[in-house]
Amino acid sequence: MILSKIELSGLRKTFGAKTVLNGIDLQVKSGESVVVIGGSGSGKSVMLKCLLGLLSPDNGSIKVDGEEVIGLSPRKRDRINRKFGMLFQSAALFDSLPVWENIAFGLIQGQRMNYDQGRAVALERMAQVGLSADIAELPPAELSGGMRKRVGLARAIATAPEIILFDEPTTGLDPIMADIINNLIVKCVKELGATTLSITHDMTSARKIADRIAMLYNGKLIWTGPATSINCSGNPYVDQFVHGCADGPIAIR
Repeated sequence: MILSKIELSGLRKTFGAKTVLNGIDLQVKSGESVVVIGGSGSGKSVMLKCLLGLLSPDNGSIKVDGEEVIGLSPRKRDRINRKFGMLFQSAALFDSLPVWENIAFGLIQGQRMNYDQGRAVALERMAQVGLSADIAELPPAELSGGMRKRVGLARAIATAPEIILFDEPTTGLDPIMADIINNLIVKCVKELGATTLSITHDMTSARKIADRIAMLYNGKLIWTGPATSINCSGNPYVDQFVHGCADGPIAIR
């Protein structure tokens, strides 16, 4: 029986003399929402890129549904990546495509769905994230930041993925829109029954969308626990980060 949907073991990644990931061990159970917190440059994005196969780790293991994915052939890697959806930090929409085609991109280009079917699915996903059909033909340049983020979320869930990755989902949004996005994430993930792994430095977002929170510092996960325990972690590094204090053990660079 496979207990973990995602399992990282002893994951290491260096860039020259700089060690970014220094033996990461993390398990995400099926249907669980795990959020990794940490400061800018702490290695959160590198961890996601290794998981997706965009970077090759120096050492360690990455398993998805119990299958080792490091070193897979491109064809086998593509099969694994079909399980994933992702909301990028800046939404990463294609400026040359209208909203609906951005949302349906993975269906049309990756799964060879025809355009009419793809557009129908895109409209369904738009409704799911609170976007009206009348913006389907608009280019991304005509959208507000919050609308772009919702389009990105609609694209992330368009293929009904088993696993969704969220990269700083509320960055650049005002507090009200950030709360709307957090609520949509919780709603959409629950409806899909997906497993999620998120990275963020936004503690309001982390508390809202996480079942468990882990903190990455100096290349290591220094604390992991239930989201409800983050305010009483007993770890001085975690306490300094979650309370946003200038004074504490975290080195300010």
